[in-house]
Amino acid sequence: MADEELDNNSNGQKDWQSDTKQDDAAGIVDMDKVEAVLNATADKSAMTPQMQRMMARQEENTRRVEETIKGTKSNPRWFVPLFCILMVIGLIWVVTYYLTSDYPIPNIGAWNLLIGFVIIMIGFIMTMWWR
Repeated sequence: MADEELDNNSNGQKDWQSDTKQDDAAGIVDMDKVEAVLNATADKSAMTPQMQRMMARQEENTRRVEETIKGTKSNPRWFVPLFCILMVIGLIWVVTYYLTSDYPIPNIGAWNLLIGFVIIMIGFIMTMWWR
C-alpha cells in the first residue's frame, strides 16, 4: 500500500517520473531519443553505448545506400521499348507464318518460324540487361 502511494500523485494517476526510472532500469529507450539518433541530431556525449552503436550502424547503412545509388547505372530511354517491340514483332512474324503458311517471306517455308523465334529471343535476351 505504501509503494502505491509513492507511485501515485494527488490525482490518482501514476507519476511519469517513476515510469521513466523504471524504463531506464529495464533498458527501454524513449522513442524521441531513438528518432534523434536515427536522424543524427542527438548529442553524442549524452548517449548510452547502445545508442552510440545504433547511431554508428545507421551511419554505416546510410553510407552503403549512398554508394549503391552512385554505382547504379540505368539503360537509355529507347532500351525497354526496343526489346518490347522485338518480342511483339517476333510474335507477329510467327503468327503470320502459321496463318498464311507462306508469308512473311515467301518460299523459305519453316525458316520463317526460326526467324520469328530468333527475333523473340533477342528481345528476351535484352531483358537480362534491363536496369
